[in-house]
Amino acid sequence: MKYIVVGLGNFGASLSQKLTAQGNEVIGIDTRMEKVDLYKEKISHTICMDATDEFTVSGLPLEETDIVIVAIGEDQGANIMSTAIFKNMEVKRLISRAINPLHEKVLKAIGVDEIVHPEEETAERWSKKLCIKNVVDSFELNAHFSIVEAKVPREYVGMTIREIGFRSKFNLLVLTIMKQHEVKSLLGSKQTELNIQGLATPDQKLEVTDVLVLYGSNKHIKEFLKFEKI
Repeated sequence: MKYIVVGLGNFGASLSQKLTAQGNEVIGIDTRMEKVDLYKEKISHTICMDATDEFTVSGLPLEETDIVIVAIGEDQGANIMSTAIFKNMEVKRLISRAINPLHEKVLKAIGVDEIVHPEEETAERWSKKLCIKNVVDSFELNAHFSIVEAKVPREYVGMTIREIGFRSKFNLLVLTIMKQHEVKSLLGSKQTELNIQGLATPDQKLEVTDVLVLYGSNKHIKEFLKFEKI
């Protein structure tokens, strides 16, 4: 996988290093040369440039990049400008950082569907979401064990928890299953929400839109989800 991370503050730098350590190619961008120098040995590539300049951004290998992450946190204006430029250039997948609720509304108005809240979500959590196939969200209990929300792998759709053998085959515990349903907002638009179904039972059949809440070691979670790149 190839990533561009704009903004090498605490969150952006940490995420860039974790993605690089997992074997991905990462271009880390910042306007501060000291940040570029600081991480040049820890991130695949670092570039000192202004990502709010459309001409400069157009020179990046955007067609070959799988995911662009705008991690600028100190300057909301720069974050919004940079995000708008990447959105206008129709990158494959765009994720941007929101600093406050109003900022998030602006990003959504631009058309950004995936938004990062570093104050609530760690770089480790996002590296799992980006690098392990089907992971929707995760919570690290310690260095070795996690609780993750994961989409049902295609080969298991239509099977029951018992048939899949989570405990016997994968050494994982299914805590619950979340099912999607559509609701109408106050403005009349349709939104998708996830409903928790309570404790999972062995004979529950999994549907394609279900989200599993799994507990187990990071090793076994990766084995179950194949650890395939998105």
